[in-house]
Amino acid sequence: MDSIQDLSALLVPIEELPCLSQNSHHQRIVVLKQFRFHKSLCIELYDAPVTKAGKIRNPLIPVSATDASLQTGTEVDAVRFYAAISRFQLTPSNELSAADLRGLKLIIKNPLQLRFFYHNPEFSENVSAGSLEEVQVGNILEDFHLLLYKSAGSLRLIPEIILEKQPFHPKDIPFKYGIFLLHQNQLWLPSNRTIIKLLQFFRTRPQLQFHESQWALLQEKIVSKLEEKIRIIRHDIDPADTQELVDAGWHGAQEKLIYLSDLGQYITIQPMVRYGNTELPLRSKKMVYLPGSKGRLLAIHRNEASEKAFLSLLLKQHPHFLEQLEEELPYFYLHRDRFLDEDWFLNVFDQWRRAGITIFGFNQLKDNKKNAHKATISVQVVSGLNWFNVKLKAQFGEQTASLQELQKAIRNKRNYVQLDDGSLGLLPNEWIDRMSKFFFGAAVMGEDLVIPGTQFEAIDQLFSEEEIEPATLEKINNYRKRLTDIRAIEKATVPETLQTALRPYQQQGLSWLYFLHQQQFGAVLADDMGLGKTVQVIAFLLLLQEKSWKQPHLLVVPTSLLFNWQVELQRFAPSLSTLTLHGANRPKTTADFDNYHLVLISYGTLLTDISHLRRFEFGYIILDESQQIKNPDSQRYQAVQMLRSYNRLAITGTPFENNTMDLFAQFSFACPGLLGSKKYFQDIYSIPIDRYENRKRMEELQQKTAAFLLRRTKDEVLQELPDKIEQVLYCPMGEAQRAVYDRYEKELRDYLEDKMEDEILRNSMHVLRGLTQLRQICDDPGLLEADYLQGEGSSKLDTLVEQLQIKSPHHKILVFSQFVSMLDLLSERLNKMGILFETLTGATRNRQAVVDRFQQDPSVRVFLLSLKAGGVGLNLTAASYVYLVDPWWNPSVEDQAIDRAYRIGQHRNVQAIRLICPGTVEEKMQKLQKNKKERSAGLVQSGNAFFNAMTKEDWKTLLG
Repeated sequence: MDSIQDLSALLVPIEELPCLSQNSHHQRIVVLKQFRFHKSLCIELYDAPVTKAGKIRNPLIPVSATDASLQTGTEVDAVRFYAAISRFQLTPSNELSAADLRGLKLIIKNPLQLRFFYHNPEFSENVSAGSLEEVQVGNILEDFHLLLYKSAGSLRLIPEIILEKQPFHPKDIPFKYGIFLLHQNQLWLPSNRTIIKLLQFFRTRPQLQFHESQWALLQEKIVSKLEEKIRIIRHDIDPADTQELVDAGWHGAQEKLIYLSDLGQYITIQPMVRYGNTELPLRSKKMVYLPGSKGRLLAIHRNEASEKAFLSLLLKQHPHFLEQLEEELPYFYLHRDRFLDEDWFLNVFDQWRRAGITIFGFNQLKDNKKNAHKATISVQVVSGLNWFNVKLKAQFGEQTASLQELQKAIRNKRNYVQLDDGSLGLLPNEWIDRMSKFFFGAAVMGEDLVIPGTQFEAIDQLFSEEEIEPATLEKINNYRKRLTDIRAIEKATVPETLQTALRPYQQQGLSWLYFLHQQQFGAVLADDMGLGKTVQVIAFLLLLQEKSWKQPHLLVVPTSLLFNWQVELQRFAPSLSTLTLHGANRPKTTADFDNYHLVLISYGTLLTDISHLRRFEFGYIILDESQQIKNPDSQRYQAVQMLRSYNRLAITGTPFENNTMDLFAQFSFACPGLLGSKKYFQDIYSIPIDRYENRKRMEELQQKTAAFLLRRTKDEVLQELPDKIEQVLYCPMGEAQRAVYDRYEKELRDYLEDKMEDEILRNSMHVLRGLTQLRQICDDPGLLEADYLQGEGSSKLDTLVEQLQIKSPHHKILVFSQFVSMLDLLSERLNKMGILFETLTGATRNRQAVVDRFQQDPSVRVFLLSLKAGGVGLNLTAASYVYLVDPWWNPSVEDQAIDRAYRIGQHRNVQAIRLICPGTVEEKMQKLQKNKKERSAGLVQSGNAFFNAMTKEDWKTLLG
């Protein structure tokens, strides 16, 4: 039988020690020491009490780095920090590996701003408060070099390091744990393992000395190999002056080269620089020497600025390259599938060529037929009598693709053309999307593409002014001026015979209808229910009557609305004579139509009487509840299309009920030809939008129909003040920012493709980190804290600053962001512009004082708030604009942020604006939230519920 004591050990819950680092009287510290029975570095974590003066006291409570990483949540930098410490916490290492060095670099970045100490074993063998010496970290030792002297038949190699611009011999600087240098209470970490090895070697040797006769062997075995990693400064060779270099045939030119080669399933990218006849790996530290007169060597200084720019360019071109930099290899590498992805290598090659880099070896890569050049496409549009001629030329380096080959590629849905040299020229997908409709609907005549003149709007949208011949551009502008410019509509006179007053928006609707009438364009009036579409149409008919319009109009309505229309016409327009065709006793001919202003008929009667109605030409044919013809295959649709008239008008409160074919049916009635044939509309718009939710096609359709559709909602025109209005402000990325985003997005997408569902769930932290990086890039690539990404530009930051500059003189504004570093960037811009602001983050101490200054001080125009710190518990009714810089996973958090301004006591309209980079995870995130409301609602209860419920397909949907 088990004893009570044994059962107690097995059954009673373990009492875990509390995490003291959250207590203001305790701090978490990092301690560097040696393993007790091993000389290698050990790094430990402790939670320690502190005095008011900040002094560490006993007892020190050990903390597991692994456990600490699990408590950090989604803070990626913190997770990586603790993971790096765990490498040095448990197991001693005989030799520092490349991965160990990368871990140390992560540790000394100290993202959590912890205090660092090293253990003094002379005070106590065990770690205690008294044995700790505080030290500063964060410095990287880059400059270690060897000085080579030649004198009296001997050669000497002397090491030298540079710390804070001062030279030292390594033996004069304390060397901690065989890795760090300790100088003025600061730890310096060597940048690579070669420097660490040399520091260890020269601890006991002030110099190396050889006889002059050993120079050749020394050069071969030691100097040439060390020069790959460190500089060797030769004092036995004087720098050459300009005249000596000229005499030796040196012209000062530096060439940048890249050699490509196969390495199994990988392709290596070897960057080189050439000085004269000497080629060197870019990352080597070798000096360049040129033979001078009388056998004297001339030393040539390498162009460090140019080489640094070369390396920086490479590092920006794939996330893997920055990691590979730590591997101390002379080359970078990518899997061949990633390298030969045309979305990557064509853009990268183009950047390399623009930077003056010569590329070797691409055509020699195994199984590669792709052309190494990005397509250069030139376009010239000229006009004929009733058509446009588009002259196209696609150039790939020195190769040119014929128009016939281009047409064949697009019709066969290929993104490449066969070139004369046997290579395949890759066509940009955006160019294929841009031109495919013309290749399918136009004729090829020689080297010209012939397009009907009715496509003038598409010509103007798809081609720049530089591509369109001046005379053709003038012709298109004349079309636009006469047919499509409805931005400045002249106010129409309200008919005196109208027996009611129009509200301002109804007056605008009347003016819009009359403007389109003057251009002989049909329209779809689609105001929300209850906003008075009927009275606007009646006013329009009266206006035509006042303008002496002679032809009668036909008004087709549902049977249930016949009586209502009769009442409304009598009430508002008794001067309009109306003939109602209804019932068995209705007239069966059109003989009396000219005696009336308006003929009123139901859809059902129209079908019955279509045989004689189709022969009469009306002024306007007006369809009320025009969604009744939304099916283009229905008898109703076919009947109304048989009718003849000067113009057409559709009225509906629900223009879009089921799919985009609803719009096609109504617009093909009101504006014949605007959306093309049924098959064309299905291929170009209906299937891409309804089946695949293609945003680009949706925007094109909106642009095509915008001038001919008027829709106002109740919120727009019948607002009860105060009210809040929400909108999205899109911030398209610039080229450089988009390039960074695309690289990181592709890397995450490839990761998801390679993983099974359960693997993704187990490694959701990796996915979350990737998504967070994408969101940071949308804000500003610099938020990734990678030096090589600084200065890439942020469309969102530029847009927001412009908005604040315009609005802050007249309104107080709240700006919310999840990333405090984004608020820091915005702070710098606001300071430069002289806009006064307050900031509230988790680090803000006196929250109420900051809030009061924003609320009460009229000079403080902007309030910057972190989403977590400022999202709840605040009343900020002084603001009338709220900007949400980065969308949050949980929409309720955003709603809470908006409600900081829209609270009881608000006496002004509040406008909430979300900044979204189109075509990114931000845009897709909102869509996913909308499609899965229950999942989004769960976020209110659990911040991780959203992620735990995400499937692999959901993650892929976020990435597109």
